Amino acid sequence: MSNKLIYNGTVLTMNATNQIFKPGYVYMEHDVIREVGEWKSDGSLDHLILQSSYTYNASGKVVIPGIINGHTHLFQTFMRGVSDHSPLTQWLKEIIWPMSLTMEPEDFYLAALIGCIENLKSGATYMMDHHYIHTFPENDASVLQAMVDSGIRGHLARGGSDLAGEVRLRETEEQIFDSTDRLLDEWDGAASGRIRIALGPLNLYGCSRGYLERAAVFSRDRKLISHVHVAETSEQIDTTMARYGLRNLELLNEVGLLGEQTQVVHGVWLDDGELEMIRTKQASVIHCPVSNMYLASGVARVPEMLRMGINVALGTDGPGSNNCQDNLEVLKFTACLHKVNELDATLLPPMDVLRMATVNGAKAVGRSADLGSLEPGKKADLVTVDMMKAHISPVHRASSALVYNANGNDVDLVIVGGQVVVEKGISTWIDEQVILQRAQVRVDALRNKLAGQYPVFANIE
Repeated sequence: MSNKLIYNGTVLTMNATNQIFKPGYVYMEHDVIREVGEWKSDGSLDHLILQSSYTYNASGKVVIPGIINGHTHLFQTFMRGVSDHSPLTQWLKEIIWPMSLTMEPEDFYLAALIGCIENLKSGATYMMDHHYIHTFPENDASVLQAMVDSGIRGHLARGGSDLAGEVRLRETEEQIFDSTDRLLDEWDGAASGRIRIALGPLNLYGCSRGYLERAAVFSRDRKLISHVHVAETSEQIDTTMARYGLRNLELLNEVGLLGEQTQVVHGVWLDDGELEMIRTKQASVIHCPVSNMYLASGVARVPEMLRMGINVALGTDGPGSNNCQDNLEVLKFTACLHKVNELDATLLPPMDVLRMATVNGAKAVGRSADLGSLEPGKKADLVTVDMMKAHISPVHRASSALVYNANGNDVDLVIVGGQVVVEKGISTWIDEQVILQRAQVRVDALRNKLAGQYPVFANIE
């Protein structure tokens, strides 16, 4: 018997009416939610306890659908905190590229595994990893195996660039598409459907027009999500204007890469016409507020996008520009950034932000039918957050407490596909301390190797 019951907590269903049950329960059979409703202490629901092999009293906790982290780079776990004061271009040249070129396959596995654990422990049951470092043939498999081992739902956007600023990271079109086909054959649908593959052209200034046009056909033929960095900085607009005479979104649209399965990552520097293109083509925007602030890239026009009916989901971005992947922390940054940017305290109330992290995320990855809310028939992906903490309690509104008070350390239980992957805030599938110790040894070795050529790696306390 693999039935599970979470009961006696505050259940935020995130259904069409944002229904809340207090106290509520979620009853699961295998990997599917069967019942969600009000928990009654009169004994009328005790049969659910008897039918369950796993029961969890969620008193003092909020139960939410698993968060969907729409954009990250797991390999950057090895690079967090190297430098906290560099704009994007300098950050790439002095930190990201040198370290990624020095990393070995084991490093990509360790970095990805830590990143997966961090995502789970901060409430994400699903993440989109944009992986574009292919220095070894087995790099993708290392990342994917980490996803499998951690228990998370992992979607790997196979990144590629034929005009990357770092020549050693460039690939030919044949290499990119042949590799993606192999990943689809070997990994798509692995781990009982937890693993998926997407196409991830790196950005619009590191990809030739021919590659982008081929990517549009490839993703359309194979019905794949296209996941692309777009208009992250004003400099990127200048680059595509100089090369193609087009703004970022105009180019994406003209090559045929803009559609319902397109994820526009960042979208900070989009004009009115480009926003209208996104709305018309029904693409999704992945908003990464912490990264945009950290690199001083700018502020995306998220409130306007939402008013236009554009689907906006949330992402942490990679640990190199965050520096963590705390999915609950992203909620507060999202709300506060746009309030202060527009000097309007009424923007983005808590429920709207939570919908971006759950319902909108599910829509962005094409999983509205079975993810994003706690409803009968949907996948048993859920998270409990402990409200009985000095920095949270007393609680007036659970949605407010989640957005403005809670952080990843408050996550207590995480279930993915009906399986417990985090319990009492600890991964149940991985010995975290062993992995962290192995990773620290490797990072110290990599930093020592780079210190002579790149002073930023030597000047660390």
